[in-house]
Amino acid sequence: MKVVVQRSKESNVLVDNKCVAKIEKGLVVLACFTDGDAEADMDYIMKKLLTLRIFDDEEGVMNKSIQDIGGSILLVSQFTLYADTRKGARPSYIKSMKHDEANTMFERFTKKLSENIPTYTGVFGADMTLNITNDGPVTIIIDTENK
Repeated sequence: MKVVVQRSKESNVLVDNKCVAKIEKGLVVLACFTDGDAEADMDYIMKKLLTLRIFDDEEGVMNKSIQDIGGSILLVSQFTLYADTRKGARPSYIKSMKHDEANTMFERFTKKLSENIPTYTGVFGADMTLNITNDGPVTIIIDTENK
């Protein structure tokens, strides 16, 4: 499992020019699953998301977690995170989990997160427009292959 985490001042996701989810201060999380991902991978990523100290404290030092600031998460599925660009100019997405299985994993991951923090999502498999106001900018990649 791989995620790209962006600290956000405000963000939203549109489908067919209609806003389906939005957050104020929090995290935008782009998530992708690969074959072999399991519950333990989701738990690892969830713990990291909830405890990463990437929000400023009173002295401007990144010392607070999303839970500390009362933020929320905008979670968006993005199968392109496992793109393989080693050969040619057209990326291969063979490492990304198949659609139906990935959808099931995404729903389970969304449920886990939402039990711990306000979580909003895009629409799995849809063509989405993301409007992200990256705060900092702060962008972090977390990959369970490197845990």
